[in-house]
Amino acid sequence: MGIGGEKWEFEMLLTGTFARSVDDKQRLAIPKSLREALSPAKALYVAPGTDGSLAIYTEESLARLADRLAQASPAGPEVRAFNRMFFAQVQRVEIDGQGRIRLPAELAKLAGIDREAVLLGVQDHLELWDAGRWNVYLSGKQSRYDEIAEAAFTPAVNSNSGKP
Repeated sequence: MGIGGEKWEFEMLLTGTFARSVDDKQRLAIPKSLREALSPAKALYVAPGTDGSLAIYTEESLARLADRLAQASPAGPEVRAFNRMFFAQVQRVEIDGQGRIRLPAELAKLAGIDREAVLLGVQDHLELWDAGRWNVYLSGKQSRYDEIAEAAFTPAVNSNSGKP
């Protein structure tokens, strides 16, 4: 608790890159360091990600994403389409006693994940990539790291700023 009784929420920042194998039963082991950061979660939510990946959320991080999306205008056709496409495909998966999750077959297929995968910590969620697809993505972006970093930290400019 903070001064004045306000509740402080501190969530572990998810970081790192982990080479993973997917077994014959579509199970993926979550590394111990990530399981500890995700604790006390007993289940995760697997969703379509961007750039050909899968996104993996805790219930809390998925709820925060839903809250952010609720702020967008429901009248916008892209907002409606994204909400339908995203939430219709999200699946809850249990973390078993050995720290594994079973990937939903249709989502693994969507991301092209077969045997070798890469699990990334990305702030408040995880991303799961087919290892080959990740290597292609990374090699295409790594040489532009400084340029990408600058764009990421530059606020978007409002095209109407300065006009009455």
